[in-house]
Order: sequence, then C-alpha cells, then structure tokens
Amino acid sequence: MTMPGVGAVVALTYRSAVDDPARFTSSKRVGPWVGLTPSRNQSGERDVSGGITKAGDVNLRQALCQAATVMMNRGRSTWLRTWGAQLAKRRGRKRAMVALARRIAVILHRIWVDGTVFQPDAAPTTA
Repeated sequence: MTMPGVGAVVALTYRSAVDDPARFTSSKRVGPWVGLTPSRNQSGERDVSGGITKAGDVNLRQALCQAATVMMNRGRSTWLRTWGAQLAKRRGRKRAMVALARRIAVILHRIWVDGTVFQPDAAPTTA
C-alpha cells in the first residue's frame, strides 16, 4: 500500500490472488499471468497483435486497472505516473492504462519479495 493509487482493496486483492510470490521465477511473469499482455495470432507470414489475453483472475485485473486509472488521473507526480503520461501521449490513454496496470503488478510483486518500499522519487535502475 505504499505505492500511490494502490489502496487496501487493491493490495488485499493482489495478495490473495497471487498467494505465494515464490511461484513466479521472475516478477515480469506476473503481468502475463494476470492477463495484461497483448494476444498474438500467428500463422505463416501473418502476425496479428490483438487485445489483452484476459487470462487469470478477473478481479485482480480489474483492481490493477482501477489503480492505474487512479494513478494516471489523481495524486502526486511520481516517475511511474510520468512514464504512464508519456506512454499515453504516444500510444493512447487506454493502452497506457493497461501498460501501467501491468507495471504496477510487477512492482508490487518485487516489493513483496524484497520487502522494500516504493520509491516515488527515484526510477529503478536497470542492470
């Protein structure tokens, strides 16, 4: 609940849906498990990227999308909100909201595994 936009309901929904964070070898695998990645239809030379897959827990996906919407529209500015706003300018608000929801799921998993606190001022370093 230390992340802006993530309240008690979203945190409890996430915690109950994921249940055991050790079942994911990487935090990046949470996004596809929730169903927040684009579907693909490939055959021969045809490669169509569609809407989100909607796999996994419906309530968790709705809660994460709600948290992303709240983060995009209200609250103080963080590096995550800035990233979402830049993405919204390039790709549109709905796609940015889904991408932000997926990123929130990944960050919440990493926070849960590490026991750290969300740092709103500093963007994560990629190693």
